[in-house]
Amino acid sequence: MANNGDSIIDRFLQHQKVRPSAPAYYEKIGSAWVPTSWEEFTRQVKTTAKAMIALGIEPGNIVCMLGINRPEWVIGQLAAMMSGGVGAGIYTTNSPSEVQYILAHSESPLLILENESQWAKVQETRANLPHLRWVVAMRGTTIDDPMALTWEAFLARASNISDAELEARMAAIEMENLASLIYTSGTTGPPKAVMLSHRNLAATARTGQELFSLTPNDVLLSYLPLSHIAEQMFTIHTSATTGFAVYFAESLTQVPENLRDVQPTIFFGVPGVWERFRNRVAERLNESQGAKRKIADWAQTIGRQVVDLRNQGQEPSGMLAVQYRLADRLVFSKIKPLLGFSRTRVAVSGAAAINKDILEFFSGLDVTIFEVYGQSEGCGPTTFNRPGATKFGATGQAWPGSEVKLAADGEIVMRGPNVFMGYYKDAEATNNTLIDGWLHSGDLGRFDEDGFLTIIGRKKDIIITSGGKNIAPRNIEAALKNLELVGDAVLVGEGRKYLCALLTLDPDSLTRFADANQLEGQELHNHPKVLAAIQAGIDELVNTQFARVEQVRKFTILPQPFSVEGGEMTPSLKLKRKAICDMHLDEIEAMYEVE
Repeated sequence: MANNGDSIIDRFLQHQKVRPSAPAYYEKIGSAWVPTSWEEFTRQVKTTAKAMIALGIEPGNIVCMLGINRPEWVIGQLAAMMSGGVGAGIYTTNSPSEVQYILAHSESPLLILENESQWAKVQETRANLPHLRWVVAMRGTTIDDPMALTWEAFLARASNISDAELEARMAAIEMENLASLIYTSGTTGPPKAVMLSHRNLAATARTGQELFSLTPNDVLLSYLPLSHIAEQMFTIHTSATTGFAVYFAESLTQVPENLRDVQPTIFFGVPGVWERFRNRVAERLNESQGAKRKIADWAQTIGRQVVDLRNQGQEPSGMLAVQYRLADRLVFSKIKPLLGFSRTRVAVSGAAAINKDILEFFSGLDVTIFEVYGQSEGCGPTTFNRPGATKFGATGQAWPGSEVKLAADGEIVMRGPNVFMGYYKDAEATNNTLIDGWLHSGDLGRFDEDGFLTIIGRKKDIIITSGGKNIAPRNIEAALKNLELVGDAVLVGEGRKYLCALLTLDPDSLTRFADANQLEGQELHNHPKVLAAIQAGIDELVNTQFARVEQVRKFTILPQPFSVEGGEMTPSLKLKRKAICDMHLDEIEAMYEVE
């Protein structure tokens, strides 16, 4: 099907005509946030697209980006699409062999990378990269190698390509063409490359704009990896669709400070980010005493009542409206700016399950977090909570324009304009996942009477005990993670008589617990008081929720939190269940030794 003039690139180009001098993005230079206008942004992308053509990028070629969130990453993605090519991101946390795999699998002739440390990964495996011809360094980096260009030298190549040649490339784009590859971070095996078309991206971004009434006046802080579909959808495709300004965070560690500077209207966070914010605010609230503490507690009660009404599409009235205005003046208007949420109206959590108590905590601060569920194969969203239709603990209703239902075995399946084209170079995986136009998620779920979806677990994660009982670990692990000291939890019990758990401790909670109980020493994860507190939590707060066969009989606390570097988590912070169990076979066996 030919381009109907409504691709991401078409929309992107409209802003130069409609709002040429309005800011398209900001980056921190020194102590100031410096804007770049839509006119200049458009010029940058067109120049980059011409430079790509000059380097020999043909329609359908894949251009890879390897770096943190910064203008060159977005410019590279848009320029690749504009030239008829395809953009693909590589996580900065990927090892040299993982970088090599993606570059080789995509046969990318061009890589745009951030700095020398990322270049070192390429250099280490370059003998196995026959297709890679050019490496372009983002601004501020010079690489001494014949295949490498500085950003400025790269852009200089654009002068060899005429406007007409670029126009011809853009005119040849069809909505069904491949536009972006998302390499899934993969909990098992090498990543699969999700193929997203121009139509997929355009349809999803437009629906997102309409669902949340986004306008050019909105503001986003970009900080999560752009290799991930969620950040890419917000920072690149929805921004190009809507015309709002994007602020590029300086680094992950400076996100709290950048949030306070920017006060964005849109903010996307993974559960771990929301959890850290919650812990920081809770600590501050717990320090207040007397009248201040009572006012804070009262305001949180009012906030939860108001958010609960708004989640049902209603507004507070009468005495509650009066109380809400007072609570806002005394508490909300003081706490929210300290977090960076004074203007936030679209706060989203996704990429993994979030504990319901975190959502409820923020509702007590007059911040509604909309939980989304989905996967790269659906451009991000399958179901989404939304203004006026939100239930904490559920992942929302079907993404508008798509159909979401349960297969006979309870698997969540979806079809619609956001469903991907298939996996690049992997017909078998495509045929197993995309059946008669339906995306098979691999997740198990249930719908309530209002069409809100709750995720029960993964089909492949089902634990079958020696007694033949099928147990989905997700909800049990979520209950374990709700315990004050617990960071992460992995349930084990395949082929065993009973369930056990591998646990990690939350560092902040452990510090508070140690201070309160005057504990000292390096082996706090095995301190009798820590073990006793977790055992009491499992007995009183976890096992009471579940049938006997689903109860946790034993647990082991691991000395370190799970991490990407340790190999237990993917770059998008999903737990690698099999890898974790393989690493800790001895600890698992010890829990099943005959007593």
